[in-house]
Amino acid sequence: MNPAIKTVLFDLDGTIIDTNQLIIDSFMNIMGDVPLTRETIIPHMGTTLQNQLRVFSGLDDVRELEQAYRKYNLAHHDSMVKPFPHVQEVVKDLHASGVRLGVVTTKIRPTSMKVLQMFDLYRYMDAVVTVTDVTHPKPHAEPVLKALELMGADPDTALMVGDSPADIQSAKNAGVRAAAVAWSLKGETALADYDPEYMLRDMRDLYELTGTERRDT
Repeated sequence: MNPAIKTVLFDLDGTIIDTNQLIIDSFMNIMGDVPLTRETIIPHMGTTLQNQLRVFSGLDDVRELEQAYRKYNLAHHDSMVKPFPHVQEVVKDLHASGVRLGVVTTKIRPTSMKVLQMFDLYRYMDAVVTVTDVTHPKPHAEPVLKALELMGADPDTALMVGDSPADIQSAKNAGVRAAAVAWSLKGETALADYDPEYMLRDMRDLYELTGTERRDT
């Protein structure tokens, strides 16, 4: 029997924050004559921006594309992003119940902090590990292990929640349990192929997994 879950780590984009259309629009806007479609972009979401730009463009040096992406993304950010259903209430309730919370993301730190503060989620996070903070991003174990180290948390009682194969692989590489989210654009079937221990169909499924309850607001 698995020990109780006392720590929950969240990916950001596509997991607790709906940035999906913003990300897709940002890529399509900057790639010019490269024929990109949603179906081309979605399988690569969750990896680093540089990796995605190299795949889509065929270029090694993607610094100009990265700058253009970030400019477009920032300009449209506030009007296009929102939390997924029940994220804010569940995060607040888990924190109030004593569950330790953190974020592990392939976003850079400035945009990670911006969106967490925008939706009043940062106050509940004991650690925020971004791509800026690691040498080896997800699917490597380093981001998850770094978050656990910062929090003084035990991998045996930790859960990583994400919407991409990279999230599941990072969790498994770090020796923690993985929960995939069924609302991922990649689809539940694609994520199930990576054998996450849990599949969340609603953010509120975390109450049962952590042995906590919804609190009155």
